[in-house]
Amino acid sequence: MSHGFEAHGLGKRYRRRRWALRDVDLAVPRGSITALVGPNGAGKSTLIKAGVGFERPTAGRVLVDGIDPWRHRSAAIAKVGYVPQAASLYRELSVADHVALAASLRPRFDAAMARRRLEQLAIPLDSRADELSGGQQAQVGLALALGTRAPVLLLDEPLASLDPLARREFLHVLVDAVREEGSTALLSSHVITDIEQACDRLLVLGGGRKLLDLSIADSLAAHRIVGRAGPPDDIVGTFMDTGGGSVSLVRAPLAAIARGRPATLEEVVLGHLAAGRQPVSLRAAA
Repeated sequence: MSHGFEAHGLGKRYRRRRWALRDVDLAVPRGSITALVGPNGAGKSTLIKAGVGFERPTAGRVLVDGIDPWRHRSAAIAKVGYVPQAASLYRELSVADHVALAASLRPRFDAAMARRRLEQLAIPLDSRADELSGGQQAQVGLALALGTRAPVLLLDEPLASLDPLARREFLHVLVDAVREEGSTALLSSHVITDIEQACDRLLVLGGGRKLLDLSIADSLAAHRIVGRAGPPDDIVGTFMDTGGGSVSLVRAPLAAIARGRPATLEEVVLGHLAAGRQPVSLRAAA
C-alpha cells in the first residue's frame, strides 16, 4: 500500500444544501508531509475531521492507512495521531499526567518517546497545562500525537496562534519524527515559510473542491507568473503583487511556453487561493 491518506469521491454536505466538500479525490503518499492550504470555508477542517472519524461523509469515503474511519472507528483511531488547532489539554493536569493518561488510553503509546520530545523542547513534565504558553501547549499536543506512533498524523492548523520561534520548533520536531518513523502527515497551514520548511507536497482546496495536488517541486515547475494574461482559460488566478499591481498565475502546459517568469511557492499558493475565491456552484440540485 503506497498511500497513508486517501479520499475517493468524498463529499460532505451540511444543512441539506451546503457542500463543504464535493467530489474530492486525493492520495497522500506514505512518508510525506503534505501542506493543506485553502481559504476559510474551503473544507480543510472537514477533510481532516473525516479522517479522524469526527465527520461522516455524505458521499464517497476516506481511508487512513487503508482503513475507513467511519466504518471501522477503533481500527482507524489506532492509525491516527490528531493535533487540533487549539490544544485539548486538561488545565489541572501536569504534562506528565497527560503522558500517563495517553498511555492508559492507547495500549501502544510510547511514553518514553513523548517524554523525550518534551525534554528536547525543555518543557517541564511537572508543569500544569494552565502554566504553559500557547506554543508549549501545542508542543505537548504534538508530543502526545507522536507518542501514539501512528502511521498517519493529521494536524488541523496547530500553528495558527504560535509565534515564529514556537512554529519553527514545532515543525522541527514534526519533520524529525516523520523522517524517523516514515509516517505520513497532513498539515493544514496558511504560512508559506512553514510549508517551505516542513512540507514536500502541496494540496490546495477551494470551494470544497481540490484545486491542486502536487509535490512542491512539481508545483514550482508547472507554474509561471505573467503580468499580462492571455486567454481566460490560460489563468489559474490573478492577485496583487507586492507593488500593488496585478499578476496572474498560469499553469503548464501553457505555462511551459516561454512566457513570464517562474513562480515562487508563495505565488503558486496565492494564485490558487485567488481561484478558490471564485464562486463555485456546490448547491444540490433542487
